[in-house]
Amino acid sequence: MNTKEIRGVWLTTTDSKVLRAKQRIAEAMEFLAETGFNVVFPVVWNKGVTLYPSQTMQQIFGVEIDPMSVGRDPLAEVVTEARRVGLKVMPWFEYGFASSYNLNGGVLLQRKPEWAARDCNGNLLKKNGFEWMNALDPQVQEFLLNLVLEVVNNYDVDGVQGDDRFPALPCEGGYDRGTIARYHQQFHQNPPHNPKDRQWLQWRADILTDYWARLYSEVKAVNSDLLVSVAPNIYEWGFQEYLQDSPTWLKRRLVDIIHPQIYRREFNSYRAIADKLVNRQFTDATLPRLAPGILMKLGSYCISPEYLVQAIEYNRQLGIQGEVFFFYEGLRENNNALAKVLRNGPYGQSASFPTLSDLSVAQASNKRTSSIWQGMERFFRNL
Repeated sequence: MNTKEIRGVWLTTTDSKVLRAKQRIAEAMEFLAETGFNVVFPVVWNKGVTLYPSQTMQQIFGVEIDPMSVGRDPLAEVVTEARRVGLKVMPWFEYGFASSYNLNGGVLLQRKPEWAARDCNGNLLKKNGFEWMNALDPQVQEFLLNLVLEVVNNYDVDGVQGDDRFPALPCEGGYDRGTIARYHQQFHQNPPHNPKDRQWLQWRADILTDYWARLYSEVKAVNSDLLVSVAPNIYEWGFQEYLQDSPTWLKRRLVDIIHPQIYRREFNSYRAIADKLVNRQFTDATLPRLAPGILMKLGSYCISPEYLVQAIEYNRQLGIQGEVFFFYEGLRENNNALAKVLRNGPYGQSASFPTLSDLSVAQASNKRTSSIWQGMERFFRNL
């Protein structure tokens, strides 16, 4: 029987040189295909620059591509090399609405100061080191949408991916003049000073959800087979801190695949969150869309082989048909130790990437059917 699973990995430019040379990309794609992966998520937008030549960036900011990639097109190279070995490609807009990291807004907000997000004191919005553009501003939204549309119109990709910054805005934002005026027009009063006022949270989250609905429909208008994927923070924390209303995205069918970042460093914590997702946030109809993000490597941390296998096996027990790992370099540590664990274990048998119809209700009914069979087996065993 042909197994269908999402087996993905993120390709970064932080702590990784894989996207810095065509030869490295070619080698990485071969390595991933041999290890049993079937989809890659290469970063195409971070630190205020693109990893492909962008006319949008050239026109607005005069910076066509990441300075370290001038003369190349890393995205085109990834697509070519991934296709050669049968991997799917979903470009990842890592920075989303963030403009910079500890750079006071960086080049983007130097050129476009009116695009800055503001906190309740009128300061540039900064959270965990990241400075933010105003994700509620129609011009800023249009800019990001144009980056996404450039990619889907110009490259042979299988879809696009947002994350914990796209669509997102730290809850402390929304106190710019434009947003205050919009709020005042609707409620005849200024926004609450408390950024976590529930109604104020929901009002801003709804603006982001409506924006994502537009992005989803515009991507599908280019090609209805393109997948729209997102890797948000875990709900409800992601809603309260970053206005990410992922249950509504699922309900409104605005994501084809969702990868909540279950970035926990030991298995019991991972298991508790996976249980909560499956039992409280996903239904039989939406479960096929779930492929959690798993933290493989960050700084000096690297997942243990035991935890790696446990997480994948537990996903399958819950009916979760896939996962995405952050990030590629974790597979190469200690002489490719974790890649060998996958190749000799849970990814030993190849799996094809699910189609759009696999990700919809049809597959969910299979899960229901299999759970009925399992129940009958238990019944007969107990006779």
